[in-house]
Amino acid sequence: MAWRGVVDEFRGRLSRLPADAPAITLLEGDTPLIPAPRLGARIGARLYLKFEGMNPTGSFKDRGMCVAVSGAVATGASAVVCASTGNTSASAAAYACRAGLRCGVVIPDGNIALGKLAQALIHGATVIPIEGNFDDALTIARKLGELESVALVNSVNPLRIEGQKTVAFEIIDALGRVPDVHVMPVGNAGNITAAWLGYTEAVEAYETAGLDGPDRPAMWGAQAAGAAPIVRGEAVASPQTIATAIRIGNPASWQGALDARDSSGGTIESVTDAEILAAYRLLADTEGVFCEPASAAGVALLLQKAGRGEVPADAVIVATLTGHGLKDPDRVVQEIAVPDAVAPDLEVVAERLGL
Repeated sequence: MAWRGVVDEFRGRLSRLPADAPAITLLEGDTPLIPAPRLGARIGARLYLKFEGMNPTGSFKDRGMCVAVSGAVATGASAVVCASTGNTSASAAAYACRAGLRCGVVIPDGNIALGKLAQALIHGATVIPIEGNFDDALTIARKLGELESVALVNSVNPLRIEGQKTVAFEIIDALGRVPDVHVMPVGNAGNITAAWLGYTEAVEAYETAGLDGPDRPAMWGAQAAGAAPIVRGEAVASPQTIATAIRIGNPASWQGALDARDSSGGTIESVTDAEILAAYRLLADTEGVFCEPASAAGVALLLQKAGRGEVPADAVIVATLTGHGLKDPDRVVQEIAVPDAVAPDLEVVAERLGL
C-alpha cells in the first residue's frame, strides 16, 4: 500500500490523539535510513543516518506537527501558534495551511535561518519577531495558547511527542532490530524524549525480545557547547551557537531528556561549533548527505567519542539528522568560497577540473 502519512499509518499507537481526529497530512514520515559505511568505519561502528530532512517541510518537526494540527482541528481550534528558531515555524505554517487554520509564529529577531523564515512566510503565517531569545518567544506563545480556539503546537504539546515517537517504530522496521545506540541533537529536547517513548512502547508493540540486539538503545544526545543547559545543569541565559536549530537555553522537555538519558544508560554531552561544522562537512563530502548544521551535532558527538575510544566496537548506531541542508544555504557559502569565474574555454575549464 502507498504510504499514508504518520497519523493514518500509526493511528492505533497515537494514544493521545482523539479517535475522531482527521488526518492532516503532507505524507510525512517514512524517511530513509541511510547506511553510512565510510563514517561508520571512521568511528568503528555500523552507522545509519535517519534523514528526517526528507520530510515535506525539510525537518523532523513534520512528524509531530501533523498529529498536533490534527488534534487542533478535532478540538475546534481556529488558529495555531508556536515559538520557533525556524523549523517549527515552517512546519506549523504548512500544516495550518493544509488544515485551513490561521498560524502565528513568534521568533527571536535575527536568530532564524532565512530558508526557514521563507517557508513560514510563503505558507501565510503571521510572523512576529521579538527582541529576545527562543525562551522569551516560547513564554509568549504559551500565553497565546491559553486563548480560546488557539492551539499551541510547540513540543510542550503532548501530541507533538506522540507523532515524533514514531521515528523509533520506523527504525526498528527498517533494521529488523533495535539499534545499540541512537544519537541526535538536543535543543528543546522534545525529539530525544519522543524517540525514547517510541522505543519504550515498541518493546510491547514489536515484541522486541525476539529480535537481535537490545530491547532499547542507549540514547546519546548532543548539545552545542554554547547552548548546553542540560550538560551544565542550569539554564543558559544567552545561548550562542551557529547551529540555530538547537540555540535554546532552557529546554521545554528538559526532564524528558534526562529520563531518556538515565533510563537508557545513555549520555548528553556538548560539542563545539567547530566540531559541528566538521561533521556537517563530512556528512556531505563522504556520504553525500546534506543536512543543516544542527543536524550534524549527533555525528559530531560520535566522532568526539570515537576519538576517546568510547564507541562500542561494531555497534549498530542510528544518528538522526533532523533537518535538510537547504534550510540554511547561507552557511555553505560562509564555509566554502564560491569559485571565481573563468573564460569559456575548454582547456581552461579542464585545467580547473584537474583533467
